[in-house]
Amino acid sequence: MKLLVRNLPRTTTEDDIRALFSNHGKVDECNLVLDQATNQSKGFAFVEMPNEKDANNAINSLHMHSIEKNKIRVKLAQD
Repeated sequence: MKLLVRNLPRTTTEDDIRALFSNHGKVDECNLVLDQATNQSKGFAFVEMPNEKDANNAINSLHMHSIEKNKIRVKLAQD
C-alpha cells in the first residue's frame, strides 16, 4: 500500500520517516518530496508498505502524530 504523509517538518529526512514507519511493519520504499530549486523538503512524502494490515496500523497510529510540533497526516495515497 502506498501512503501519503503530509505536514512533515522541513528538517525531517527519509531515514526519519523510514524509521518511524518501520515500527509498524516492513517499508519497501520511502520518498521524501524535495523542491528542485532548493533541494529542501516540501513537507510531504510517500511510503510504500507491502502488508496491508501493517499499512493500516501505521495510518491509525501515526495520523495526527506529533513530530517537532507538527501533527503529521497519514492516509492512503491516491493513484
